[in-house]
Amino acid sequence: MNKIFNIYGIVSGKISGLIKATELSQMSNNYHDFHIDLLKQTYNHILQFTPFCQEELSTEESEFLQLFSELILQTTEFQESYIENGQNLITRWIRSYPELVPLLPRDLLFFFGGDCLHFMPDEELQLFQKLDEKRYTAESQGDTFEYSRERAIALGLAH
Repeated sequence: MNKIFNIYGIVSGKISGLIKATELSQMSNNYHDFHIDLLKQTYNHILQFTPFCQEELSTEESEFLQLFSELILQTTEFQESYIENGQNLITRWIRSYPELVPLLPRDLLFFFGGDCLHFMPDEELQLFQKLDEKRYTAESQGDTFEYSRERAIALGLAH
């Protein structure tokens, strides 16, 4: 019997358990919410690609999806280990699935930091650092900071 993993655990049957981007996000921090949504979107996206779209998954792929879904829950709940687990999952992704690295949002490398930062060029790190500094400045002054909008401007995707 096939097994897939969604954010609730093991589900028997065909791969389908997509995670809604708005589901489980109860945070008021739009920076954190942005990254939770990005994790969910990325999880759903990789389900469309080999080896994760196969009817039968190997133990390695099943475990990877399980860890990914657990990471989404850990991040949503601000569990103590979510940053370290995120770093481990991202580096495992890069090591184990190099053909899928283009599907990995660069934002997640910066969000989890640590060893993930080694996979970012200096210019990209500087861009995300400036965005973080802008966010910290706004938050320290009690101003609202719309992360997705400011990110789009910083990346040249909006004006």
